Amino acid sequence: MSSVKELAEKYFDYAIAMRREFHRHPEPSMKEKRTSRRVIEELEKLGLKPEKAAGTGVVCEIKGAKKSKKNKKVALRADMDALEIEEKNKIEYKSENEGLMHGCGHDGHTASLLTAAKILNDLKSEFAGTVKLIFQPGEEIAVGAKTMVEEGVVQDVDAIFGIHVWNDLASGKISVEAGPRMAAVNQFIINIHGKGGHGSMPQQGIDPIMAGAAVVMNLQTIVSREFDPMEPAVLSVDIFNSGSKGNVLPDSSYLEGTTRCFSREINQKFEDIIRRVAQETAASYRAEAELEYNKMTLPCINDQEISAIAQKSAAEVAGSDSIVNLDKTTGGEDFSFFAAEVPAAFAFVGSRNEAKGADAPHHHPEFNIDEDALKTASGLYAQFALDFLSEGEVE
Repeated sequence: MSSVKELAEKYFDYAIAMRREFHRHPEPSMKEKRTSRRVIEELEKLGLKPEKAAGTGVVCEIKGAKKSKKNKKVALRADMDALEIEEKNKIEYKSENEGLMHGCGHDGHTASLLTAAKILNDLKSEFAGTVKLIFQPGEEIAVGAKTMVEEGVVQDVDAIFGIHVWNDLASGKISVEAGPRMAAVNQFIINIHGKGGHGSMPQQGIDPIMAGAAVVMNLQTIVSREFDPMEPAVLSVDIFNSGSKGNVLPDSSYLEGTTRCFSREINQKFEDIIRRVAQETAASYRAEAELEYNKMTLPCINDQEISAIAQKSAAEVAGSDSIVNLDKTTGGEDFSFFAAEVPAAFAFVGSRNEAKGADAPHHHPEFNIDEDALKTASGLYAQFALDFLSEGEVE
């Protein structure tokens, strides 16, 4: 029997070809029609029966031929959408869609999961249970995973595993430790209502700029004075707009910003605290404040047991020296909606290689990856599925 590592090597050229095809044809979030069609075509070539989910998403199962009393099911997830960025790379497989590029590595995720499907399909006589492949749309706008959860895509699975190729990590390295990995991402909008008037006679109006400035300052005390200092959190006001002409007191001001945290408890508290601070601060200046709070992603937290299995899989595929600890990041990931439903692990697979020109950060117009990461990612997807399904089985 071939090993996962051997099959990842065998299908490496396929992984590269698929990744480059997807890279040439990037599509926006929730509109990944061509990508979805190609994923379905490739899965059908394997004799599998893929189905649509969440609009342009694809779900497909590979059933092992062995018998088991446990009959476990594990999900593997890849995201498919691109970014609204004009690509500046000078490569033969450069984006052909103006204003769109795969600037975050989702082309690599989709190609790696398709390659893992080939590996697992070759090995289906060797395992018991079911592997559910999830090709998810709309990660960049934090809609796809939530929609799939609402449609019940992970209701029947016992665990889920996701991968992100990562240019903050050297190619050949893997990080999949337990605990928080990526932050909850939320957007807040505060509209402050005052009363317009003449700039020379402020007593006749209610100054929304003064009230807004005070709100900005007081919001900064939330993290420093209301949360445990051992729990990292961020609150940033990124937009403050008010006024249209000198010597005219405006009647409103507009504030917009983001919050980030790794604690589910803090994530629950943020909205109510921001509302209290904004409203009571504005009231002290005779103004009124309204809050709109949009929860975009949850904290992405790796389960202890699932992470331990994934680390074992990483050692099998890439060697024990490939496993490194990587600090959590304040970036967001809508895989967190899956992780809130079932035990999960999310791995960072290193894709940075300065010698190959693959060292631009994610979401940069010159972003590219060391394609050796595709071999690691496809092998890790497949090996994790096998290791999870065999966990606790008696030979």
